[in-house]
Amino acid sequence: MEELKFAVLIDGDNSSSQYIGTIMEEMAKEGVITYKRIYGDFTQTNLNPWKKILLENSITPMQQYAYTTGKNATDSAMIIDAMDILYTGKVNGFCLVSSDSDFTKLAARLREAGMIVIGMGKKSTPKPFIAACSKFKYLDLISGEDGEDKKPAKKPAGEKTGKTKKTPPSAKAPDTAPSSATAEGEKPTDRDEQSSLPSLKQVKQIIDKIIDEHSDPEGWVLASVIGDFLQKTLVDFDSRNYNYKRTIDLLKGLGYKAELSADKSTYKISK
Repeated sequence: MEELKFAVLIDGDNSSSQYIGTIMEEMAKEGVITYKRIYGDFTQTNLNPWKKILLENSITPMQQYAYTTGKNATDSAMIIDAMDILYTGKVNGFCLVSSDSDFTKLAARLREAGMIVIGMGKKSTPKPFIAACSKFKYLDLISGEDGEDKKPAKKPAGEKTGKTKKTPPSAKAPDTAPSSATAEGEKPTDRDEQSSLPSLKQVKQIIDKIIDEHSDPEGWVLASVIGDFLQKTLVDFDSRNYNYKRTIDLLKGLGYKAELSADKSTYKISK
């Protein structure tokens, strides 16, 4: 089967260069990147970090001067290019890297044309843009770095100095519990205040429904089935958002029973 072809378009004004490795790694899992372009005014100092890595990653800079103060000409240039690439018929999908809601209509239009649209941005990305994509990946969460958003951790009074172990979130957490397992050195509120990330309670409710509707007579359902339904139901679902490397690890962390098949190739899940 031929690999899918993608155009990666980066909004330089609303994306950090520190995530370039994560962007390329994630897209390598999806298919072949045929277009790699970044948009912005490269005469401005805020884009200097991008200049240093463009050649290393074979990304074509698309220079766009600001026509006037307060107007974002970069967005328009990126949208026009996306439509031009769409009409070439040479790609199966797009990766739009931005935390800007201005690309919501573009994502929706590309999907109407039958394109796969993968969005990538920070956890503060507005929900409408996330919902308009086929998939959405939180770069600051899956990379394990919060970049500019990272705040120093405050040590509780009386706590002893030393490393602390991360504790998986409880499946029976109260409603007031943080909506995701916190990264080391980060307060729960740092991740949740501006995030559109579904809470673990929401994720668990969906998993319960999947098991109820698709389990065999003994109450078991394949873990792969749960993963597929979660991705279709929650565009931005990724176990790494909650500090779990794999979906099966998240399922175990939420208290579900997991049984490995005889050939050790698949897991079955039950309540």
